[in-house]
Amino acid sequence: MRDILGTELGRGALSVKEDYEIARDAELRPIGEIAKKAGFLGEELEPYGNYMAKISLKAWERLKNGPDGELILVTTINPTPAGEGKTTITIGLAQALAKLGKKTFIAIREPSLGPVFGIKGGAAGGGYSQVLPMEDINLHFTGDIHAITAAHNLISAVMDNHLHFGNALNIDCRRILWPRVIDMNDRALRNTVVGLGGPKDGVPHENSFSITAASEIMAILCLSTSIEDLKERIGNIMVAYDTKGKPVMVSDLKIVGAVASLLKHAVKPNLVQSIEGVPAFVHGGPFANIAIGTNSLMATKIALKLSDYVVTEAGFGADLGAEKYFDIVSRIGALKPELAVVVVTARALKHHGGVKELGKENTGAVERGFANLKKHLQNISLFGVPVVVAINRFEADHESEISKIKELCEGLEVPVAVVDVHARGGEGGLELAEKVIENTGKSAFKPLYPLDLPLREKIEVIATSIYGARTVAFSSRAEKEMERLESLGFGNLPVCMAKTQYSFSDDPKKRGVPKRFKIKIREMRISAGAGFVVPITGTMTTMPGLPRHPAAEKIDMDENGDISGLF
Repeated sequence: MRDILGTELGRGALSVKEDYEIARDAELRPIGEIAKKAGFLGEELEPYGNYMAKISLKAWERLKNGPDGELILVTTINPTPAGEGKTTITIGLAQALAKLGKKTFIAIREPSLGPVFGIKGGAAGGGYSQVLPMEDINLHFTGDIHAITAAHNLISAVMDNHLHFGNALNIDCRRILWPRVIDMNDRALRNTVVGLGGPKDGVPHENSFSITAASEIMAILCLSTSIEDLKERIGNIMVAYDTKGKPVMVSDLKIVGAVASLLKHAVKPNLVQSIEGVPAFVHGGPFANIAIGTNSLMATKIALKLSDYVVTEAGFGADLGAEKYFDIVSRIGALKPELAVVVVTARALKHHGGVKELGKENTGAVERGFANLKKHLQNISLFGVPVVVAINRFEADHESEISKIKELCEGLEVPVAVVDVHARGGEGGLELAEKVIENTGKSAFKPLYPLDLPLREKIEVIATSIYGARTVAFSSRAEKEMERLESLGFGNLPVCMAKTQYSFSDDPKKRGVPKRFKIKIREMRISAGAGFVVPITGTMTTMPGLPRHPAAEKIDMDENGDISGLF
């Protein structure tokens, strides 16, 4: 039996079509129609073809004094490598709220090409809960990430050029902090040497590459609230130390205006639509394991002025994305999250329950793995934000496992809903939407720590309270850099922990809720323009690698230009 969407009904219903086929068959509305429905004026719309557009920041000037809607944050437990469907739930929940007559806006990140061609795939949702046009969004989209890459690498090029022409700023080549970036998973670029070839080819020195999602320019774009704010943050980027140990900033290189000019269009939020016509901002794309992990403040703030509900997401588990959303993004943007939705799957709980055969029925493993979900729920309560659990049901799930998750959540008196938005779109999220509506208006949001705590104490608060670590160990290198940053006046900044997403600990193999472990801080980095300090834990890297068989092997394009294999 099938419903009107062409999906199979029954336990764990799942679409019989691939995501890219569903996206290709969908009937999109002209972007002007979506913009008008959302509440934008014609002159605020800058179309990119028929189905995508930029929104002028003039819209914010018109709307900024109006009331805000409710801000709903979607997060998850420590994920498995394939993810738990957080973006799909975000889109599906928004569609369900719209079906209940609520004016709703989606606000999510732009996909990075690294994961698209790597292991996770794209970030446009799935099934009948996608943002469209999926192919464009998952690939080059409106060019924002390319613009960020160019702006970042302009700083690198000008700094190396400055070294070549005499180094008037006395930059210490051994203490250059600014890497280059590329929007691709390329482990061979993690550690490099540039300037080889002779006197005409620059000054030789060690350098490295990060993925563009880890660029400070990406974080700055997402945290800026105006062009003036953007330029000020760019000027405050610290790129190196000089030979006397003093900071060298982008403002010293005299290229603030040039860097900002490359971001002229990238700063404007991108408007698209969900498969059910709900307006969606897809803007900014920092990773949550090495950066702030959420979409741009301007997109969220504009959406809040036009909606009853804005549904957004923060990357990876709540120990990373949600913590940074609450402690950094909400603080900088003066946001008040009203509710958090924690996405969970039976497979992920079995994974944290210590089994490898995730397809086999095993309620015991579900119950053991539930400790991971419970810890995340406890963590969110530390911020004073109400929570609802969304069980993302898959076709192969066993009813006994779904029932066990519901039973365990109800035992904690936590609202819980089974969700099937991949196969049924908004209809599959109505129970969740009702639970969300029932539990908003109760937030007593507060950040975890005050900014005037020393950096060490802020790191220890996160590590012990959120991760459950027994202690924090700082390398001598991290100790020295932390002291230096505080002496330079950066001690009052929030911290943005760089840590594996797969575990509360800094060891990705430690599933569930590890006990009596130590968080190891290998080094400290400063993102002075973005406005936070980055402690690097364990073996964390800012340039991911591709798996043995990357998703790129399955992607193809036919003679008509239709792309297959994207997910």
